[in-house]
Amino acid sequence: MSVVEQYARAHIVTDADDRVDEERGAVRVALRYDPEEDPRAVRVGLPPGPGSREWTFSRSLLEQGLRAPAESGSVRVWPCGRVQAVVEFHSAQGCSVVQFETKTLLRFLRRTYTAAAEPAHSVSG
Repeated sequence: MSVVEQYARAHIVTDADDRVDEERGAVRVALRYDPEEDPRAVRVGLPPGPGSREWTFSRSLLEQGLRAPAESGSVRVWPCGRVQAVVEFHSAQGCSVVQFETKTLLRFLRRTYTAAAEPAHSVSG
């Protein structure tokens, strides 16, 4: 099983930031899946700045949230129009709202299912 790492362009808004994100443009967000660490979880790493943090949550939550609003603990995911999805993270430090292109998250999810299906060890003869 292999680790899946993918970078995505996203717009981030935090309640600690009074500027509108569109003024700053998209940022690079890290998406990560490690089936050996936890085959049911994905990670989203927010870039340095307000709201910077790595969040770990259920892969199924991400998948469900692309179709209809879904929530688990401090993470909420929902579709936003036809081509975007929003992932909202809550912590004691505040709230970060991250807007992705849905196709980027779908591509990442497909890669995680492929990685999870790979054999743990390949034997060559």
